Amino acid sequence: MQFLALAVAFATTEAFVPSSTSILRSKGAAPKISLQASATEATSAFAASQAETIAAIQTAIPELSEKLDASWAAGAGETVAGAAATLAAFDAPGPPNVAWVSSLAVEGKLSALTIFNGPLTDVPHVCSRVAITEGGTELALFMDWRPRAYGAYETRNEDGSYPGPDVLGREAFAYSGARMTMEKNYYTAELETLVADALGSFEGAVAGPAPASEFDALTRGPLAVDVRMPLTDANVAAVARARAAAAAAWLQWQAKDEFRLKPGAPVNSQYVFDTPAKQNMYSALLATYSALFGAADGAKLAAADSGPLDEAYVGGAS
Repeated sequence: MQFLALAVAFATTEAFVPSSTSILRSKGAAPKISLQASATEATSAFAASQAETIAAIQTAIPELSEKLDASWAAGAGETVAGAAATLAAFDAPGPPNVAWVSSLAVEGKLSALTIFNGPLTDVPHVCSRVAITEGGTELALFMDWRPRAYGAYETRNEDGSYPGPDVLGREAFAYSGARMTMEKNYYTAELETLVADALGSFEGAVAGPAPASEFDALTRGPLAVDVRMPLTDANVAAVARARAAAAAAWLQWQAKDEFRLKPGAPVNSQYVFDTPAKQNMYSALLATYSALFGAADGAKLAAADSGPLDEAYVGGAS
């Protein structure tokens, strides 16, 4: 598969070979598995893998450069919940139209990669983070390819269907059309297989809780991954591989001219959608980080990780 083959170049761990494609349990405790990696070792491994991902993106998009004024350098004294924190911020104005990339690490607590695209494409944004929870014994993984049009994904029924015009009125046709376009281009069988293989590679994983806020539910894509699993060496490696594959999918889409929007109305419409969507993603992230690290550090981290929410790069300008 193309996504997974490309991910091998991203990850510092061995090639991504899933152990199974079992379905996660939505209830019940994970089986007891002896812990191996420490929280600090885990975030160190994630940081190394994430650095490889950034290097691969920069190789493919040489225009991607670091925004030093928005970054937290190592040794600069930034902390979150008493732990050392670093953040490398990047953008690529002009034809690449990458509005924001954040590579974040909080020692022993968190690793996160955020990618926002400018409106010259409708390629999904990326949200990929793994937190160390439950006193350093659990990995909480969230990965998502954020939709760039409103498909009413939060209204999906348990059987996978969506409400029709009898519930949503004529707007149901617009939402269905948006979903069809995104599923044709991005939420494909290949991406579904990537997600299934990733889930099957985790030991003792269980589904995460329901979205904590309306903003979280509103911004999730149809293939969002939200799982909890014991902190083990095997799971650290599997999570690193899965997150590398998630970024590889984005990079593959980003390289295709067919996903570039025509100048004029399509670009302007994309910008109009993206502006409130980024605000909603920030609000969802604020709730998540505040729950993990408290209100003050949660707000600080959400603002730093989200970057400038009104940065458009319309037509290649910053």
